[in-house]
Amino acid sequence: MLNSKNIVIILDNIRSVHNVGAILRTADGAGVTEVILCGITPTPEHKKVHKTALNAEEYIIWKYFGNTEEAINYVRSNGYTIYSIEQDENSKDINQIEIMNKSAFLFGNEITGVSPSIKQLSDFIVELPMNGKKNSLNVSTCVGIVTYYAKLQL
Repeated sequence: MLNSKNIVIILDNIRSVHNVGAILRTADGAGVTEVILCGITPTPEHKKVHKTALNAEEYIIWKYFGNTEEAINYVRSNGYTIYSIEQDENSKDINQIEIMNKSAFLFGNEITGVSPSIKQLSDFIVELPMNGKKNSLNVSTCVGIVTYYAKLQL
């Protein structure tokens, strides 16, 4: 059950079992309320997710939705603000936004990112500032940074 002053992570069509396992482990360590897996995102029943998560999936609440729109409707109906984490012409630097007490951070596919239709359903599009030659991070690394940043803000 979703509560106030919590963080939810939504994974939109993440393809890598290793990324999903690492995200579940990070979510448990950060005290995330719930992880929502959508579309092609592998669930903890996959043995490689289980292996990478190091049993964290046993301690974190997770749900699966066939499509991300359903997941967004679920968290929004519980009063959560949806932040899509994506580099976009309309995105704001994470340092320039207010993190709400009930925040759902949505992360997209490793190759294609958050789809335009999902970004339209989001309350905010947020990005991490990048200072090097590469303009993106691995999705599991990004989840960790955003989650701990949000926890510090709350």
